[in-house]
This record gives sequence, structure tokens and C-alpha cells, in this order.
Amino acid sequence: QVQLVESGGGLVQAGDSLRLSCAVSGLTFSAYGMGWFRQAPGKEREFVAGISRTGGRIDYAYSVKGRFTISRDNTKNMTYLEMITLKPEDTAVYYCAAQRWLYSEIPGGYSYWGQGTQVTVSS
Repeated sequence: QVQLVESGGGLVQAGDSLRLSCAVSGLTFSAYGMGWFRQAPGKEREFVAGISRTGGRIDYAYSVKGRFTISRDNTKNMTYLEMITLKPEDTAVYYCAAQRWLYSEIPGGYSYWGQGTQVTVSS
């Protein structure tokens, strides 16, 4: 049974930092590209960051570039999203997702999703 479990969300003030974690089990982690997405109330789910199987290729949404850092540890089956200088517009439920071979910016391509973790940034 494949499981993706996010953690690390919370309520913070603008300018603060958070580190989200995603623990993956039930699949060969090193064979999957990983993505982080977010969904704010009333909005569509949007791509935040993606990382290739080895970590050699990384992409970010323009809105988070320079503030967010995605990483992975294939020895621990974990992926992370380090977020600094958080803004109120970063408020959303954050999801990690796994896609065979290579990540993409399209949510529909992902086979597995976590349940999400809430990030709320107050002004």
C-alpha cells in the first residue's frame, strides 16, 4: 500500500519559515519524481516545486522561486519543502505527490498523493 504523509504545516506570520516533510512508503522511491503542490480555498491546485529521481533536476513555480527549496533523501524515502520569507498568499493546503520517472507541473500526471498539510501565513 502506497502512502505519502505530509507534515510540518502550521500557522506562522509573514516573513517566517517552515519546513514541510513528506514520508513515502510502499513504492520504490528512487523511481519516482516528486512534486509539491498547493491549493488555496476556491482555487485550483497549483504546482509549487518538482524534483527528479536523483535530485539532479529541480523546478519551481515563479511565485516561490528564491524562497522555497525542494529536496529529497532517497535513503530515507523523504522529500522536503523548505519555505522562507512566507507571505499571506502562500496560505494553502500543501500536497506532495509521486509520479513515475519524472515530475511534471500537471497534477493529473501523478499517481500518488498525500493527504495535505495546512500552511497559514498571517499578515
